[in-house]
Amino acid sequence: MVPPVTLDRPPGGLLVIRGGAIGDFVLTLPALRLLRRSFPDQTIEVLGTPGVVDLAPHFGLADGVRRLEDPALARFFVPGTGLDPAWCRYFASFSVVISHLFDPDDFFHDNLLRAGVRTLLRGPHRPVEGGPHASEQLAGPLAGLAVFPGPEEAAPLRARDPATVKNRIALHPGSGSPRKNWGLENWAHLAASLQQQTGAGILVIAGEAEAAVLDEFNALLATADVDSAVADSLPLPALADRLARCRLFLGHDSGPAHLAAACGVPCVLVFGPTDPGVWAPAGPHVRVVRAPGGSLTAITPGFLTTAALEQFHRPPHP
Repeated sequence: MVPPVTLDRPPGGLLVIRGGAIGDFVLTLPALRLLRRSFPDQTIEVLGTPGVVDLAPHFGLADGVRRLEDPALARFFVPGTGLDPAWCRYFASFSVVISHLFDPDDFFHDNLLRAGVRTLLRGPHRPVEGGPHASEQLAGPLAGLAVFPGPEEAAPLRARDPATVKNRIALHPGSGSPRKNWGLENWAHLAASLQQQTGAGILVIAGEAEAAVLDEFNALLATADVDSAVADSLPLPALADRLARCRLFLGHDSGPAHLAAACGVPCVLVFGPTDPGVWAPAGPHVRVVRAPGGSLTAITPGFLTTAALEQFHRPPHP
């Protein structure tokens, strides 16, 4: 049972509405940072995907969150229907509402105006291929408030404490799309090589997308005598804390990769069909290995071992 929405703060402030998976949301965090930096005295709330939206207050970028799971919100996507009064009061209580929801027919937009929203800015649901970096596209609507991203928004969201960094390599062998995955055997081979050369423990990051292959991957690691542990389906704030203590992150274009980069962890990321110029996490601590012609089979474990060792020996701070 979803509790009714209540107004438990003074009127005013800013509301950002952003659905999507982990990576989509993490790419929006620089825009939230820009809002926090530009309007330090304003309340900022985020309405988003359950579980994912909790990252905003974890990084100090939102004062409160609501979750896109209330059936009463469905009425806002239907033209000319009766709207839930509590949600109308909630939306109208903000000085500015910024929506990134998919709304091709403008039904949600028009209903927010009917609810009493005075200033409504619209951002992209999904950044476009061939454009500037996704985080820049997602921050674009904030130009309507006369604020623009600077170098601060590209930096990791938290400073790394070298004293807390462990001799551990985080490895996420999956992604939201099988066509972006390098292959379990390749990752197991790489993990074995790196452990032999660094003595680092391997922390396997897993979630719903890896449920069907996690046992197989663990068996491959065991066969290769890799000492590993698993972080399976952790709440995202807890996962962020675990990643922040790792020496290195290895993976694809995935949500955990974006989260690790946001925590300042040195990363080596394999990119195949997706454009790293749009989708890769930004920063000098992120190294992208692009598959020639988008074919992941062209990348060898030996080549990636060299890149990983270089990143592993980076100083454990941004």
